[in-house]
Amino acid sequence: MMEPFDSDAGGAKLDLQSEPMILNIGPSHPATHTTLRFRTVLDGETILDLEPEFGYLHRGFEKESEAATWTQVIPYTDRLNYCSAMMNNVGYAMAVEKLCGIEVPERCQYIRVIISELSRIIDHMVCVGTNMVDIGALTNFWYFWKCREEVYKVLEELCGQRLTTTYTRIGGVMADVPEGWTDRVLAVCRGVIPEGIADVDRLLTRNRIFIERTMGVGGITPKEAIALGFTGPCLRATGVPLDLRKDHPYMVYDRFDFDVPVGEAGDTCDRYMVRMEEMRQSLRIIEQAVAGMPGGPVNVDDPRFILPPKEAVYENIEALMNHFKIIMEGIRVPAGEVYSATEAANGELGYYIVSKGGGGPWKIKVRPPCFPLFQGMPRLVKGHMIADLIAVLGSVNIIAGELDR
Repeated sequence: MMEPFDSDAGGAKLDLQSEPMILNIGPSHPATHTTLRFRTVLDGETILDLEPEFGYLHRGFEKESEAATWTQVIPYTDRLNYCSAMMNNVGYAMAVEKLCGIEVPERCQYIRVIISELSRIIDHMVCVGTNMVDIGALTNFWYFWKCREEVYKVLEELCGQRLTTTYTRIGGVMADVPEGWTDRVLAVCRGVIPEGIADVDRLLTRNRIFIERTMGVGGITPKEAIALGFTGPCLRATGVPLDLRKDHPYMVYDRFDFDVPVGEAGDTCDRYMVRMEEMRQSLRIIEQAVAGMPGGPVNVDDPRFILPPKEAVYENIEALMNHFKIIMEGIRVPAGEVYSATEAANGELGYYIVSKGGGGPWKIKVRPPCFPLFQGMPRLVKGHMIADLIAVLGSVNIIAGELDR
């Protein structure tokens, strides 16, 4: 049984107004999205203590990967953070490429930047939209869902899928962008997305009810956030401007001009404000990436990693053999280990991979942004009301697919 103690009073028991009550919140609760559970100790409606529990959507990603080839892991990565699946693909492919010593062509890097920033935008839109639904503001959800649908249309045109895309390949991407695709991306980024952001901004940013529900709720200091392993918007909301795209540039992010928005109080309101501004900065990056995208190939010219053209497989015995070996045995990754991290929508997404030289990974360990954020929930909500827990949880944006990897 959880005993309510005041951690700031040397472990002394709290002076309670009534007998503390143990309340189970989730997983069968709309605001925990059927995948999270909180065991709370309450004094009336005030949270004295909270124990987070996960494991209700266990993907088995890390263990499943050991029975797959390097390329077969890519569809599994889609199902980590399914709100921004392409960013998972890119991060995994970069980790394997780092171990192989591969540098993908520039055109591929620009494409990866564009799809990553589109994914960041729709991930933030899901976060803000569903957070508002949880605390009773439905209209914002529909404004952002319209934008998300338009982004999915351009992603579907690119790879044939919407949610789980499997577009990235080790050494490149599935295929080059279709003719006119970048024009359609720009049309979405100059039209429906800015309009949606502006609509939600007008509805929320100066809304008295929203401000009172979020300002000063779920705050955390920079020191505490760093100690808990926070990254991404939740860390930047405390005032720490850590962004791997700036501090440890990868792909071609160092060529783009964009700002890293930060907050001050690290509360629910600041997390909202940071995400809203990050979407605007992603639009800036996409504009620059489209303008500067070079021509050329999108895959490395190396038959050890890239499947030969289908027509060559039918006509050339060497191409047929290469195709067979990659499909049946997997690409041959040198023995070794590597850690590679990218700035995903929720923070640092890291892959630690170990190869023994075979056609598949010996071990993959994922560092998902959500895990440290979820373990920080007790610190964010102690002393607040039950209703505040719902507001805080939505602003942290826990994605169970990567939490329960």
